[in-house]
Amino acid sequence: MMNERKTKTDFEKLAAMTDDEIDCSDIPEFTEEFLATVEGFAEIPEKEMISIRIDKPILDFYRQMGKGYQSRINAVLRAHVEITQRKRMQKRA
Repeated sequence: MMNERKTKTDFEKLAAMTDDEIDCSDIPEFTEEFLATVEGFAEIPEKEMISIRIDKPILDFYRQMGKGYQSRINAVLRAHVEITQRKRMQKRA
């Protein structure tokens, strides 16, 4: 039995939307400049091996970049965390 979480997301409505209809305004544009900023982060020494499901097109995109694709995925996730934390701190100030 799956552990279901409560969410406000209407997944049926979301699935019916086209990419152009989905509001992505809070997501930074994925440019070469953005990638350079996330690849430039210092490595965090402790990592944990996990199993995660990633959309196939996203995984394919990173795999096409060659060796180090898992580190790049991690760097993008780390950048997202840092951006989100900064925004939260700015709202509190």
